[in-house]
Amino acid sequence: MKPKFGFIRARLQDIKKADLYRRLVLNRVAGPYIIVGKKRLVNLSSNDYLGLGATKVSQAQLQSSSRLVAGNDEVFSRLESKLARHKYQQAALVFPTGYMANLGIISILPQKGDLILSDELNHASIIDSCKLSHARKMIYKHNDMSDLENKLAKKNKRKFVITEGIFSMNGDFSKLKDITKLCMQHNAILILDDAHGDFVAGPDGRGTGARLGVAKKIDVYISSLSKGLGAFGGYVASRNEVIDLAVNTSRPFIYTSALPNFLVQAALDKLSSRREQKRKKLWKNIELARKGLKSCGYNIDSQSQIIPIIIGNEKKAVEFGRYLFANGIYAQPIRYPTVEHGSARIRLSITAWLSSYDIIRSIDVFGRAGKKFGIT
Repeated sequence: MKPKFGFIRARLQDIKKADLYRRLVLNRVAGPYIIVGKKRLVNLSSNDYLGLGATKVSQAQLQSSSRLVAGNDEVFSRLESKLARHKYQQAALVFPTGYMANLGIISILPQKGDLILSDELNHASIIDSCKLSHARKMIYKHNDMSDLENKLAKKNKRKFVITEGIFSMNGDFSKLKDITKLCMQHNAILILDDAHGDFVAGPDGRGTGARLGVAKKIDVYISSLSKGLGAFGGYVASRNEVIDLAVNTSRPFIYTSALPNFLVQAALDKLSSRREQKRKKLWKNIELARKGLKSCGYNIDSQSQIIPIIIGNEKKAVEFGRYLFANGIYAQPIRYPTVEHGSARIRLSITAWLSSYDIIRSIDVFGRAGKKFGIT
């Protein structure tokens, strides 16, 4: 008799042969550093972009219930009101994670007979969310406005365009000015996942839409509290009726326990803090990192805190990451299925936690690594 789980071992062997095997690494984050075992490394894999630090929030009794039953602590209302104003919207709704926020709203807005147009580089949570919808789905080429316009011309009941603000693996900005114009011309609803732009880009960190002057033309915002804000959770901001519909029909909202109230309070405290000084430091760090990497011979196109170093070959990317680790830098290799086969990369996340010394020291290591692996 064949072993019941032999097929799993075979799949894992295939993953290992393709240099795509992943392991969980036990670690402890400490400001700009990450401790792995007894080794302290500069952390270039954190999404805690502003580095606002810990808040003094005492843990209260957990609600231990969904928000529609007994878990809707009053602090949710205060946070959601501020988030709605932050995004120039009427209302907001907090979800336990950004992934669930995407699932929770994209799955309920487009209906049968509608058309979803999604950028080809959109995050996995958007892709999975679109699969849950009964609407027709079409992928448009990354930031290709001609392709988007051609596909918007298709006849459907309603049309929805979904894009990220800052793309999580490339670090480039969405062409929101052009997208908002096309959506207005074709009466399409624009959904923006601004997880990596929120609290980082635009005046007062209001996000990618604010940076590009089209914040009030976005119909539905989806974002994260776990990245730029350094708290936990996700949220949707939109018109009152959109939020009301989510409360009544969104399964990822209705059928899960509420985010613990002390985490909601922590997010509220960070949202209400003086973030601008940290944001300015972040952008100084981004510029320092970009200039330094370019001086080493790297081709850097990113204008954001996410800077990909394209390696290509998966095995080489893993070896590159090991070299960085051995030299005190923690920057993870990103491989298929997160990115396409043959486009493996080292994804750098620049944060306000980092000192100029940390960045200059890291650039020195990247300079040596680029030569060693034939990247520069």
